[in-house]
Amino acid sequence: MSSLHEKLIREANQETLRYITRRHFLLDCMTRLGSAALGSFLLSSCGGSAHQQPDINLDPMAPKAPHFPGRAKSVIYLHMAGAPSQLELFDYKPELQKLHNQLCPPSLLEGKRFAFIRGVPKMLGPQAVFAQHGESRAWISDHLPHFATMADDVSFLKAVQTDQFNHGPAQLLMHTGSARLGRPSIGSWVTYGLGTENSNLPGFVVLTSGGKTPDAGKSVWGSGFLPSVYQGVQCRTKGDPVLFLTDPEGMSRDLRKQSITAINDINRQEYETFGDPETVARIAQYELAYKMQISVPDVMDINKEPDYIHEMYGTQPGKESFANNCLLARKLVEKGVRFVQLYDWGWDSHGTDENLAIDYGFRNKCREIDRPITALLKDLQQRGLLDETLVVWGGEFGRTPMQENRDGKDTPFLGRDHHVEAFTMWMAGAGIKKGFSWGETDEIGYTAVKGKVAINDIHATILQQLGFDHEKLTYHFQGRPFRLTDVGGKVITPILA
Repeated sequence: MSSLHEKLIREANQETLRYITRRHFLLDCMTRLGSAALGSFLLSSCGGSAHQQPDINLDPMAPKAPHFPGRAKSVIYLHMAGAPSQLELFDYKPELQKLHNQLCPPSLLEGKRFAFIRGVPKMLGPQAVFAQHGESRAWISDHLPHFATMADDVSFLKAVQTDQFNHGPAQLLMHTGSARLGRPSIGSWVTYGLGTENSNLPGFVVLTSGGKTPDAGKSVWGSGFLPSVYQGVQCRTKGDPVLFLTDPEGMSRDLRKQSITAINDINRQEYETFGDPETVARIAQYELAYKMQISVPDVMDINKEPDYIHEMYGTQPGKESFANNCLLARKLVEKGVRFVQLYDWGWDSHGTDENLAIDYGFRNKCREIDRPITALLKDLQQRGLLDETLVVWGGEFGRTPMQENRDGKDTPFLGRDHHVEAFTMWMAGAGIKKGFSWGETDEIGYTAVKGKVAINDIHATILQQLGFDHEKLTYHFQGRPFRLTDVGGKVITPILA
């Protein structure tokens, strides 16, 4: 008998012993017992019972009822990544103009932390011309002439505060309720709570413009500890709307369907063995991806829109632009998408170059968004969608009333540093008061003095309009219930109609 045959016989005998000896049970089966215990823990963490596994046929994105009837069915969140200056847009401060180029008073610097300001900077007056608009007499600068026509349709929040002055943590706080990685984004919480009305499209869609993604990366639309089916799906306005959406060359749609069926059969067997809820999410994702191959290219095609719509938005089909994304946002909520997140990069006006100068590049960024945002609000209004769509606009923090002097030296262009004590956001539609302003800053726009609003208050208000008590929309993770607003959050009732 050859040595090879002897080796094969020894291996066969050892394999047989593995299944009849106590050592096999202790070494191998304990792993399976641990998996079973983990499966029970995961089920209980999702609100289920260790003895009652969730229905594998249950679609995790199926429509769900909120805690009470909400005014909003969907949300469009417009985030200006980098933080636009409230002092050049909505927070008119004539007293600040009088202090222009004077040295900053020590009282504004003592005990304060700034991202880049060092030493004693100069005060910087508003680099825009303000006027009052509409019956509400809202102050809006000449940077946004189109949006000024919508003054009587929005509610301004003039005294929003945060505790994060760096972009990444501030963006995470704004979109996940925590400045640290690992928490679900607000869009994920919304789709977890409500599901979606269109099973052929993602419930949470993300659109970016400005050439870059936010500083915090794709974590700002991640699902955190929620099942991954609730994370945002990033779509593009040029090329394939979703990466790898198109079938590989030589693969027919029937063959793709057979492949997905085979994969999900394996997933179902795995779920029956381990009971991991994430497997149910994986099944739903494969099936959604197959449906998206037909539905996404259709809804992402703006070429079929009439000429007057393109003129109204200022769209450029085939290109990446904020205008295109605003039009797509309307199309997506019209098709039943629950949460549409727009990120526009390029608002970090430090004055380090012309593109980031408050008196040059900032003006250009305002021109890029002015017409599209106005068109979005009017388009939703004309179609009867604004009454059930909550539109939110803002950045991650504000800008200082003093000029930035990076490392104690004047910057080559006019710019403002990051500011956490006061900035402006606005909301419109879905039960939000029209032509209203809440909150007030001091005479130079440095700090909030009335109607202060925290980030988790913004979140609580968004959830309120969707029909949720923010304290009761929870998910059990690591032994305790988590919520978007963590241990804070108050609904901003003054802006509710």
